[in-house]
Amino acid sequence: MAFQRIENNMTSTTVPTHSAQRSWVPEFLLLSAIWGASFLFMRMGAVEFGPFPTAGLRVALAAVLLLPFVVLAGEWPALRRHWKTVMLAGVINSAIPFALFAWAVMHITTGLTSILNATVPLFGALVAWIWLGERIQRLRWLGLLLGFVGVALLAWKAPGGAGMKSSDAGWAIAACLGASICYAVAANFAKRYLVGVPPLASATGSLLGASACLAIPTVMNWPTQMPGPRAWGAVVAIAVLCTGLAYFLYFRLIANAGPSRAVAVTFLAPAFAVLYGVVFLHETITPWMLGCGVIIVCGTMLSTGLVRFDRKPR
Repeated sequence: MAFQRIENNMTSTTVPTHSAQRSWVPEFLLLSAIWGASFLFMRMGAVEFGPFPTAGLRVALAAVLLLPFVVLAGEWPALRRHWKTVMLAGVINSAIPFALFAWAVMHITTGLTSILNATVPLFGALVAWIWLGERIQRLRWLGLLLGFVGVALLAWKAPGGAGMKSSDAGWAIAACLGASICYAVAANFAKRYLVGVPPLASATGSLLGASACLAIPTVMNWPTQMPGPRAWGAVVAIAVLCTGLAYFLYFRLIANAGPSRAVAVTFLAPAFAVLYGVVFLHETITPWMLGCGVIIVCGTMLSTGLVRFDRKPR
């Protein structure tokens, strides 16, 4: 999701204590459930607000929520020193992908959108190879190939949502993949230019940058009829829960469980998103979607090195 770059800002990770090892699992599940709900809330908000106001309100409210914590944590000077770089990262990592996903959920199911979001680590490995020159071994190349095959198969039989134009499904899939690529570029951007910047300062600054980027599109596309309480509640929920609170939980998860376990949230969040879509939006989940989702997740885990087949020394 939007917070892949935070892992790259952690220059060192302490070894979790035994008590921390026992406590990270509930927070891992809670964060997965919260991020899975972001697609449901985006859909509920975008129907009445439209994509740009939904994305704009999301980042603006989340920035307002996190700003006092930056000041209290003493990270405001760091934010001021690096504000240009951090705000540029926010345009790539929040403004563009949030708007793309908010548009996509209006044309394909939230479950399909969440599965496509799971390709972020897949594109991250590819961008790191192209931009930063990171080596990709044969097994990781196999994972990349497997992941892209899963995406191609999923796009081949992409279902539209109820009441949506099926002709727009292809463009919606392209928007999701574009958003995932933005996340991947932002993660590698942070790895190169934001190392040493405190994570909370980086997160808040990026949200401020995204808010500035989306301010004019939000005003220009503001709905003529005031959205109802349901849409407002969804936007507030995605800002407070899926952005503000999610940052806090993600920081704790990195500290208590380590970066590799924290990034694995990307693979579990789609399961919650699919469940929410079925229960609350009455979306249909096909065996083809689930099968392609498994292929994408397996390919992503191989391409990122989360699954290895190293021989044990005798």
